[in-house]
Amino acid sequence: MKIHKEGHRILISLAILLALLDLVVSHFWPESLLLATIISVGVFLLVLQFFRNPRREIVIPDNNLVYAPADGKIVVIEETHEHEYFNDKRLQVSIFMSPTNVHVNRNPISGTVNYFKYHPGKYLVAWHPKSSHENERTTVVIGNGEEEVLLRQIAGALAKRIVNYIQEGDVVEQGADFGFIKFGSRVDLFLPLDASLEVKIGQKVKGNKTVIARL
Repeated sequence: MKIHKEGHRILISLAILLALLDLVVSHFWPESLLLATIISVGVFLLVLQFFRNPRREIVIPDNNLVYAPADGKIVVIEETHEHEYFNDKRLQVSIFMSPTNVHVNRNPISGTVNYFKYHPGKYLVAWHPKSSHENERTTVVIGNGEEEVLLRQIAGALAKRIVNYIQEGDVVEQGADFGFIKFGSRVDLFLPLDASLEVKIGQKVKGNKTVIARL
């Protein structure tokens, strides 16, 4: 299992910290060293799984298909007014990323990044109705020449860091990594109203594997 680059520094620092704590335990409470070691290994493995990055290639890229940009659970499917970029009605699909999900975010289509903006904000729980416009977030719009898809990475109560690797004007490839949300949260997709949905509320999806909609 490949470990995402965002986890390298955190995991090395954590390993050093846990090793030092175990040394302290071995010096002052040697009878508790086994228990301390078991706890340390458990904590390290728990954090390690946050940063796993399974290799998932889209075998046949198709820009008529919108692939899931993240692993998680579909928590919102609704027609809504998107105020930041389109300023009209769009079909919103929201994916909630729990702490146990893969946290890599991937491009749902190929095209040009027509818009990018970072918004500082609050850290409400990701399923809170106001989280999509009050929490820390980034907004990315990818256009394929015919349609545009808006993605919004939203930080949550645990996710205090959103990472994004693209900027306005970049040409991106369907399925490639575009960002990472540390310790989970939510990704919103805003699609044209005539998009044909392939998912339903409560469904679990996987980035680069599950087709969200057909344009």
